[in-house]
Formats: sequence, C-alpha cells, structure tokens
Amino acid sequence: MIEQTLTVVSIKGTIANLEAQQKKACEGCNGRCGSQVFGKLFGTAKKTFPYQFETPVEVGQKVTLALDDSHMVKHAFAVYMLPLFLSLIFALVASEIFDAAEWIQILAAVVGGFTGFGIAKSRVKSLTHDIKVIKIHPISLPLTQIDGD
Repeated sequence: MIEQTLTVVSIKGTIANLEAQQKKACEGCNGRCGSQVFGKLFGTAKKTFPYQFETPVEVGQKVTLALDDSHMVKHAFAVYMLPLFLSLIFALVASEIFDAAEWIQILAAVVGGFTGFGIAKSRVKSLTHDIKVIKIHPISLPLTQIDGD
C-alpha cells in the first residue's frame, strides 16, 4: 500500500478536494542536481484530487489515504512497456516476415508505437483505483501564548 497525507482545500457537498504537500526532489545537493533544475523549469503547479467521504471533513483537515500498489504496476506496464513492445514487434514482423525495406520497418515501428499508445490509453481509463481512507486527522488548534504565563 502506498500512503499519502493530503489536506482538504475545499468542499462541495460530500466531495472534498484534497491537495498533497509539495515535496522537493532532494535537499542534499542544495539545488544543483538535475531533478531540482527540472522542478524549477516546469513549475510547481499544485493539483487537487477530488474524493467523496462518508464522514464530514472540514477545510484544513489532514487525511491519510492509501492506494493499492498493484494498480501502479498495471499502469506502469500499460503506459511504458506496451508501446515499446508493439513497436519492436511491428518492426520485427516487417523485417522478418515481409522482408520489407528499412524505411518500411521504421514506419512499422512508429505505427506499432502509436498502436501501443492507443491501447495503453484505453486500458488506463478502464483501470479503477482502490483508494481507502486510513485516518482522518483532527484539526489542531494553534498554540498561543497568553499574557502572564
């Protein structure tokens, strides 16, 4: 299970929009590594995630959700490996079975890659996520100093 703590940023009825805390790629290199450079280039747009709760939640409340990681493996295989496999298979079929010219093999590889992308896109839409609420954290009051203490 993959767990993440999110913050409730808005509520519409029983559906709450959740936002994850922004994490830096690493803090050990002081901004000189490639992942932090790419993070600065492509921005830090925050994304919200809608979720329907059974129990009422409030804005500012933290919620811990868990995702079954077997779905992540299916998504990764469909998105990354399927276009690659179909591209190679189409190129090999064009080369070995049809004894095609090199430009036709390249064209077959491109067609195979786009075919794999189309299949992966439809498979990812059909996959469902099994997201479970692990804990709804109570809202904590900020500590303030009272005069005379």
